Formats: sequence, C-alpha cells, structure tokens
Amino acid sequence: MTEQQRPRIGVLAIQGDYSAHAEALRESGAEPVEVRKPEQLAGLDGLILPGGESTTMLKFLEKRHFFDRLVEFSASKPVFGTCAGAILLAREVRNPPQRSLAALDAVVERNAYGRQIDSSIVTAETELPGGPLEMVFIRAPRIVDTGADVEILARRDGSPSLIKQGMVMAATFHPELSHDRRVHRLFVETVAAATKN
Repeated sequence: MTEQQRPRIGVLAIQGDYSAHAEALRESGAEPVEVRKPEQLAGLDGLILPGGESTTMLKFLEKRHFFDRLVEFSASKPVFGTCAGAILLAREVRNPPQRSLAALDAVVERNAYGRQIDSSIVTAETELPGGPLEMVFIRAPRIVDTGADVEILARRDGSPSLIKQGMVMAATFHPELSHDRRVHRLFVETVAAATKN
C-alpha cells in the first residue's frame, strides 16, 4: 500500500499499551494516530479502544463531550475494543454495571478471570485463517452473551474472546502483546473495506 492508501486509524491514548497497538497497526498496513482529544477523531477511518481500567477511561471520556463523540463515531466508523475497550463497546456491562457505548450487541462481565496475578497466555483455535491464535489475558473481562448478528472468531473455555459485528470488533485479550498480527490485520481490512463504501 502507498501512504495515500493506508487507512488512518486512531488509538485512544489514555491508558493501556497504545504504543504497541500503534506498532501493530503500522505492521498491518495502517497509519496509526494517537487520540487524546475528541477533535482528533475527525479525519480518522477507524479507532482502537485499548486496554486499561474501564472506569478510569469513562471518567476521562466524560470530559469535553468525548463520550458522546465516541458514540457518534462508533455508529458510523469501524471500532475495535480490546480488554477494557471491549467493555466500553458492549451493550451491557456487569460486575458492576457501568455506562458503555452500546456499539456491540454483547454483554460483558468485568474482571471475570480474577486479578492481575491470574493473567495468562492461552493458545486456542480460531476462525481466522492460519491456525491457532495466541491470546494474552490480563485481568480480562468475559463475554457472557452475544446477539444473533455477532460473529464469534475465537473462544476461551467456551466463552467468546474475539467477536465481530459488522464494522465493530472486540477482544477480551491483548492482541497487541502478541507477535501474531492476524487480529490487527482483520481490523485494518475492515477499515479499508469501509472506506471504499
């Protein structure tokens, strides 16, 4: 791809390993843009909501109408949430309940696999071509319910861990911490397809 063809994908740079997401996007054929203000959403083709602590992220997003701008953005452009980002995208959040963007027809339970000490790396089958997928879980949420239009691309212990609904993707793990770039490539492909429509 030439620079003109590379989609511009924002990474919400508040918490989490946003620099690792930026590197993964670069390696997957996109131009990453760190986003810290709502006005920086203008001109982006897609957005990644990385991990972190979802309640802390919400407090930040409630300033300067950032949350409302994200609701608008995720209704019209591709968005990918990982870990805390997946929580923010869900239509319903449990344990405890909290506000969300409701961009994805899924119910997410916070801290479902225990504390930081219970973090793990799991290799599991996936619908993505190329064999089993390495998944890095850190204080991960669990997807406990999905709507009929949600495609399940990978699971952990029977629960969905990577899902896609139209232009919206969510992972309960951290694909940016793996050398496997298939998840980011899928999102870049989703963004590229959306920019052609």
